[in-house]
Amino acid sequence: MKRISLEGLLHSRQDDPYEQQHHYIMGLLEEGKIKPLKASGTNGKKPALYREYWVVEKKKDYSLLTEELKYGLLPLISVDYYLSHPESYEQDRAWVLMLNDYLKNHRQLLSHQESINERSFEIWNREKFLTREQGKRILKRCGLTLEFFNIYGTTEPLAYYSHTREVPQNLLILENKDPFYSMRRHLLKGCHTILGVPVGTLIYGAGKGILRSFQDFDLCAEPYMKDPRNTICYFGDLDYEGIGIYENLAETFREQWKIIPFLPAYEAMLSKAGEITNLPDTKELQNRNIKGLFFSYFEKNQAAAIRELLESGKYIPQEILNITDFEHR
Repeated sequence: MKRISLEGLLHSRQDDPYEQQHHYIMGLLEEGKIKPLKASGTNGKKPALYREYWVVEKKKDYSLLTEELKYGLLPLISVDYYLSHPESYEQDRAWVLMLNDYLKNHRQLLSHQESINERSFEIWNREKFLTREQGKRILKRCGLTLEFFNIYGTTEPLAYYSHTREVPQNLLILENKDPFYSMRRHLLKGCHTILGVPVGTLIYGAGKGILRSFQDFDLCAEPYMKDPRNTICYFGDLDYEGIGIYENLAETFREQWKIIPFLPAYEAMLSKAGEITNLPDTKELQNRNIKGLFFSYFEKNQAAAIRELLESGKYIPQEILNITDFEHR
């Protein structure tokens, strides 16, 4: 019940004579639409009316919806939640019935794996229903999981430049966009090596984005790129975050691929940074949880120099190297 004042009840009749106002309130009381809140006291007029009332809200009849839940849906769809919350079923009903129709008439389509947006449109005619709208909530209420629908997520595709498709070859993943463009320009000029090392393919990692896009490497990469004889290298900033990206990438995919630091580039960074007295300060809020895998590929003096750099609060960006450096070794 909702509490309301006498003035609120009479808002649309405030200009009526008191006798008509009293008659109106008495009518609401007789119909059971309101109940007096006696503790509020009366208004001091004759005949008296209480100052506040309870508005009696008529309970909605959900019997037809309950009947539909019990006997109209497939056993695959759990109805326990909706039987306890019929008002929610009333809101979700159109979507639940579309799901029920799909499972009843098109369930065989689940034998073919589809992207989450494709399956979403197939069931509800809305491609974002499962990712940005109420789809996941409705599935949970129906006792169904995303896995049941045989779907896969999609990531941003790998951006890469194939200088050659010969195998075996060295594939080089680059953390940032500038080195990717500069090294591509270098190879397009007719060069075949970078810092003395032959490189056949450049892959743009987009920072931490490589951790997502590389998940589909086995599915989406060209056949030559997946040749087990290839070597996959990584080159990023010499800071906590860049090293952390490499270590996470190498650890996450170690069962399928061995990914190693591109040592010539890191060595060139250290050498060129030795000529600079005012290296930039490490960016704030970087995750400093690096495990040591990265350093294991370097000679002791090089690893020590990198650790000293990090501990001093400085870093070396990839952009310290440019197209004029790639021919030198």
